[in-house]
Amino acid sequence: MQDTTSVIENLLETVENGRKGFAEAAEKLDGDGRSDLAAEMREMSQQRLRMANELRALAAAEGDPIVDEGNGTVAGAMHRSWLALKDALTGDDPHAVLAAAEQGEDHAVSEYRSALEEDLPESVRSVLQRQAGEVKTAHDRVRSLRDAHQ
Repeated sequence: MQDTTSVIENLLETVENGRKGFAEAAEKLDGDGRSDLAAEMREMSQQRLRMANELRALAAAEGDPIVDEGNGTVAGAMHRSWLALKDALTGDDPHAVLAAAEQGEDHAVSEYRSALEEDLPESVRSVLQRQAGEVKTAHDRVRSLRDAHQ
């Protein structure tokens, strides 16, 4: 069982990885002339920034502020590197970029699911449940975009 701060820290890393991944996907899609898709990826990146800020505030309210530079995790960096490699191999194909983004969202959904299995104060649980819903909605949107660009 993890303590509350560890759960929040783990989710913070997850949403920071998502923020960076969505921002990179937006750049790739913009470069391929897909500004419509890039705009959606930017919106999701901004959503993750808001979520990260909320998690930091939540940790501070629990009495254990989290200090980080928003660099994400090694696993997240590896995923983003894989996204760049896959993108290079596929020539910035929107479907490939969206498929890689969906894989990142699969991870985020799983992380929130695991976090909500922990024994958490209700004030933390309610925020994480709401954020988990936002992540699931984003996941489904990315999957829908991916399917539309096969």
